[in-house]
Amino acid sequence: MLVSGISLSCLVLTSCDTPVGQGAAWGAATGAIIGGAATGHVRAASIGAAAGAAAGALTGAIIQENQAARYGPPPPGGFPYARWAGTPGLYYSPYTGRVYDLRGVPPGGLTRDVDTGRPFRKP
Repeated sequence: MLVSGISLSCLVLTSCDTPVGQGAAWGAATGAIIGGAATGHVRAASIGAAAGAAAGALTGAIIQENQAARYGPPPPGGFPYARWAGTPGLYYSPYTGRVYDLRGVPPGGLTRDVDTGRPFRKP
């Protein structure tokens, strides 16, 4: 149960904002609960958490790739990053300098500039 509690707490952390992180966190929590409930041993919960995290991370990576595919192939060197505007959550577009509110976008997430139609990443 300790492992499942730790795994569930990962859902609150910002490192779990990406689809890969969220998939790993949910997989670890689910695996720990199932492993612990099936045997009642901490070792089984740990093994379940590890297996669940791996499967969840793979699923999250596929989701993240599908999301990136909506924006087309990345340019050479990757998508450019926005610059912080000095206020939490607000960033300048690398193309136009327009300020965007990216509080709901996870770090590394893509956003499309409305003026140019070109995607950029949140740092």
